[in-house]
Amino acid sequence: MDGKTFTQLDWDDLRHFLALATAGTFLGAAKRLGVEHATISRRVLALEMRLGRKLIDRRGRRFVLTSDGEKVAELAATIALQAAAIEQLGRTGTTDLRGHVRISAPPALSSMLLARPLVDLRRRHPGIQVTLVGEKRFASLNRREADIAVRLSRPEEGDYVIMKVGEIGFHLYAAEDYLSSIPPEEWTFIGYDESMNAAAQQIRLLEIAAGRPVALRSSVLEFQAAAARAGGGVVMLPDFATEQSPGLRRVEEEAALTRDVWLVVHSQIKDVPAIRSVVDALKSAFRR
Repeated sequence: MDGKTFTQLDWDDLRHFLALATAGTFLGAAKRLGVEHATISRRVLALEMRLGRKLIDRRGRRFVLTSDGEKVAELAATIALQAAAIEQLGRTGTTDLRGHVRISAPPALSSMLLARPLVDLRRRHPGIQVTLVGEKRFASLNRREADIAVRLSRPEEGDYVIMKVGEIGFHLYAAEDYLSSIPPEEWTFIGYDESMNAAAQQIRLLEIAAGRPVALRSSVLEFQAAAARAGGGVVMLPDFATEQSPGLRRVEEEAALTRDVWLVVHSQIKDVPAIRSVVDALKSAFRR
């Protein structure tokens, strides 16, 4: 890869490789870019040939990034951030905001708190397009998996602008009939599956259960609430979720759990007008 033989990189090749590294599958990358599966494979192969380096190790339908692939993905993500900032800066003004903004946020919070402020934003600025991905994992802002992340844990490191925008209270809830007919020592509980064992609300639920069975588990908060309404046990819910779940009574004697809500934006795009507008809209969701 010396200066005499190296050919100029094609940004589209890098863009397709970054989509693959971010999505984790050829199909996911193809969906993200709106192209065919074969296009991703062809572009990645072209990039490998230009660099003279193997970037992915294909294992049937799966792949892993090589060490060179990891380095290229990291560098390509930085380029993508800068390109996005330049592109949006060139297309936007204070009165005519345009651009696509991708948000990562916990699923239940997304559907119950963020829909209204984002719809209101679109009415004010129809040139802004928003993609909201509901996911429990932490999306990588460095790899452009998202432009803005809403998180219940503060990131420990990274070139980010981090803002605390609110707090969410959690309490125990159950159906009225369940609480009146089942003594506390015989309660069963409804919680998350094993993928959420490290979540503060799940840890608190297990502490309160104190050996009593967690008989129903689900990664879907709406199912947990529905199971509690049906008399399936006692559940720990964020207080905002119960506004859409009538028929549940708060168990007042148990201490609440409070979690901070954080907005995270990569510092390189924090001043892009469309990004600032979406951040302001998300902040408004937690001022109500």
